[in-house]
Amino acid sequence: MADTRRKKLSLVADIINGNILTREKVLVHLPFVLFISLLALIYIANGFLAEDNVRRLNAVGNEVKELRSEYITIKSDLMYKSKQSELARIIDGRGLGLRESYQPPYKIYRAP
Repeated sequence: MADTRRKKLSLVADIINGNILTREKVLVHLPFVLFISLLALIYIANGFLAEDNVRRLNAVGNEVKELRSEYITIKSDLMYKSKQSELARIIDGRGLGLRESYQPPYKIYRAP
C-alpha cells in the first residue's frame, strides 16, 4: 500500500519536475504526441476560420438586404417621377415654357 502511494507521489513529482519527458517510453511516443498537437492546432484554426466566414456571410447578407430595399425605393421614386402628370408639373414649375401637346403625332413622308 505504501509502495503504490510512493509510486503515485513519485509520478506526480516527475510530472512537475519535467523528468517524465526524458523517459524512454515518452520519447518513443513523442512523434505521435506532436502529430496530435498539430492536428489540435489545425482544428482550432479551422474553427476560427469558419466563424470568420459565418460572420462575413452574415454581413454580406445584411448588405444585400439593405441594397435591395434601397433599389426598391429608388425604383418606385423613378416610376413616380416618370409619370406624365408629374413630368408636366415639374416642367411647369421650372418655367421652361413647354406645353403638353394634345394633338397626336403624325408621320412625315418623303416624296419618291
